[in-house]
Amino acid sequence: MSRNKRTFPAHFPHWGGATLRTVGVTMSVSPHAPSLAQASRWWRVALRRVVAGVLVPMGWLLGSSPALAQVAPAESASLSGLVSELLQRQTQAQAPNPAPQTPSGNPVKSPRVEVVLGELDPRLKLAPCQKVNAYVPQGMKLWGKTRVGLRCEQGPVRWNVFWPVTVKVWGAALVVTAAVEPGQELGPQDVKLAEVDLAESTSPAVLTLPEALGRLSQRRLQAGQSLRQADLRARRWFSAGDPVRLHVTGSGFMAASEGVALAHGDEGRCARVRTSQGKVVCAQPVADGMAELTL
Repeated sequence: MSRNKRTFPAHFPHWGGATLRTVGVTMSVSPHAPSLAQASRWWRVALRRVVAGVLVPMGWLLGSSPALAQVAPAESASLSGLVSELLQRQTQAQAPNPAPQTPSGNPVKSPRVEVVLGELDPRLKLAPCQKVNAYVPQGMKLWGKTRVGLRCEQGPVRWNVFWPVTVKVWGAALVVTAAVEPGQELGPQDVKLAEVDLAESTSPAVLTLPEALGRLSQRRLQAGQSLRQADLRARRWFSAGDPVRLHVTGSGFMAASEGVALAHGDEGRCARVRTSQGKVVCAQPVADGMAELTL
C-alpha cells in the first residue's frame, strides 16, 4: 500500500462535472510477482513504445503532406533569370540621370553597378510552380550583401524563398596609400582617389580629401584599403569652456549669437552651449569654434 494516505481527488482533480467516482482495484499477489521497481521499469518501456507508435506515424504523415514534402525541384536557371531581370530594372531605375557635374563643370563618372548572384541551398527542393514572382523584401536594400525574394503564386504548393545576392557599386573614393597606425593624423600623402566598392561596408566611404585631411585614424589601416567614415575619429571643433559662435536658423530667419561650450564639440554629436542670455541649448558643431542650432 502507498504511504501517501491522501485521497485520489488530491492528486487527480476531476475534469468537469461535480460527481466523483470511486474506482476500486483488486490485485492478486503471486509469490512470483515482479518487484515494484521491475513493474515501474516495465511501465516506462510500455509507455515509450506507445508514444513512439503514435508520434512516428504522425511525423510520417506530416512529412509526406503536399505542403511540406516539396519533391519536385524548380529549374534553377529560370529562377536566376527572374532575379537578374528584377535587379537590372531596379538598378537602372536608381541610376542618376543626367550625370552630376563637378564645380568646374566636368561630368562626374556615374558609379557602375555589378551584381553577383549567390546560390540557393542545394538541399532545398521546390515544388513545381507555373508562376513565380521576384520581389525585393520589405526593408531590404539593393546594396552590398542582400537578398531577393521568390514567391510561387500559382502552383499546387505556395512557397517563398530568398535568393542571396551581392550588389557592388563601384565609384571613386579615397584609399590608403600606405599602412596607417591608430591615432595617426592623415595627410595628403596618406590617401588617394581610386575606384572602390562603395557598398562593401555599411560605413559610408570617404569621397573627398577635405573629409580626411587632418583626421585621426581610429584603427590600423592597410595600404589600398578603402577609407570609411568609421575608420576616422570625429573632429573636435571646440572643447568645453571655449567660446562658440552660434548660428541659429528657423522658419524664414537666421540669427547669430555668442555662447560658451559646456561640453566638447565633437563632429556629429550634439554639444551643450550656454548662450549670452543664459539659456542652455544643444547645437551641432560644424567648424572651428562654430555650432549650428535649428529651431
